[in-house]
Amino acid sequence: MKSNSWGKFFGITTFGESHGKAMGVVLEDIKPGLVFPHQQLQSALARRKPGQNKFTSARQETDDYQILSGVFDGITTGMPICIIFPNRDARSQDYEDIKNLFRPGHADFSYFKKFKIFDYRGGGRASGRETICRVAAAEIVDYLLQNIKIQMYAVQIGKMKAAKKCIPPSNTLWWPDNNITAVENYLQQVQEKKNSVGGIVEAVIDNIPPGWGDPVFRKLDAALAEAILSLGAVKGIEFGDGFALAAQTGSQANDQMNEKGFLSNHCGGILGGISTGEQIKFRFVVKPTPSIARRQQTITKSGKSASISISGRHDVCVVPRLIPAAIAMVKLVLADAASYQKLVENKTQNLTDLRESIDKIDEDILIALTRRNHISQAIGKLKKQKEMSVKDIQREEKLLQNLQIKAKEWQLNSAAVEKIWKIILAESRKQQ
Repeated sequence: MKSNSWGKFFGITTFGESHGKAMGVVLEDIKPGLVFPHQQLQSALARRKPGQNKFTSARQETDDYQILSGVFDGITTGMPICIIFPNRDARSQDYEDIKNLFRPGHADFSYFKKFKIFDYRGGGRASGRETICRVAAAEIVDYLLQNIKIQMYAVQIGKMKAAKKCIPPSNTLWWPDNNITAVENYLQQVQEKKNSVGGIVEAVIDNIPPGWGDPVFRKLDAALAEAILSLGAVKGIEFGDGFALAAQTGSQANDQMNEKGFLSNHCGGILGGISTGEQIKFRFVVKPTPSIARRQQTITKSGKSASISISGRHDVCVVPRLIPAAIAMVKLVLADAASYQKLVENKTQNLTDLRESIDKIDEDILIALTRRNHISQAIGKLKKQKEMSVKDIQREEKLLQNLQIKAKEWQLNSAAVEKIWKIILAESRKQQ
């Protein structure tokens, strides 16, 4: 499934379930000759794991890892890096009593409707345990980010709002206000009522050069939004002034400029999908943890009404554990953007960088050919059903003419394009 892979110029694929044998990540396009950042990785994993405070899950995974490939004598080889994280503290028995019930607010119902299989042990791929792969991957790409600074903190937890901001926060709730005791008391009350709360997280990114990101479908804010929304429990995101822009006039919302630069930053550091060089700022909302001990209404696998009370080890508020994963996703987005920007600007003629770029293009060509073959198979089946001829000479000739016109526009060798196209066409006929 392509949904388990992310990135275009820097790519990762994650695998594993919360209660399976292990979680894992495969990283491609990592430059050879880098010292593998063991200490940095362990520190990041420690920030992500539960148990940082009494309001998080009591699941105690060691988060030790094994590197299966791509690293030799502590140095990256340029080959795909595969890392696995064994699940050592999964307690699947906690779910035996509810194995035929869909948990409200979880992905149980939607996953079952899509895949027709119900793995009741925890959240599977939708579990917060999955974020360990993202956090690990992000620590290996720091060499691409140079002096870029990413900070995140909670500005709201449940009904509590931060009045002042001391950044970075010095507590495990990632709370930037000095009233940490009030927040802890509030969460204690929520926990005693067998309930949970969500929150709002603010992110600021400094030292981003202008020009990162791409127009239309590859906008930097779109990429960041996709990355943040891919995290479980995140239900909304806004950049700069966000939804407050609806009440502003153009003269208020526009970021005017003079010879010294921008006079404001209502857009959050991104215009037209491309970074302006100003601080990138966005906020995202996190829903309450769906696993609560309160009795709730639901249905069984067979569609009958039922009630459910979820016991086990769960977070009162998932915000503190989500922030390290969100920081990781921002790193991955920026690493991808940095990799592409290096190619676009062509500032360095480093042979390794150029080879990495062309290898990625070759991979994209193979992916496109694979998808083309799949479509050719579907066309072949449809033609057989309708008793149509496999060959369509007129269409093929017209297509070739169009390709030759484009080859001329793009300064490609027309004869070579025709030769390649005939090979592809012959392969497609085999599929049909």
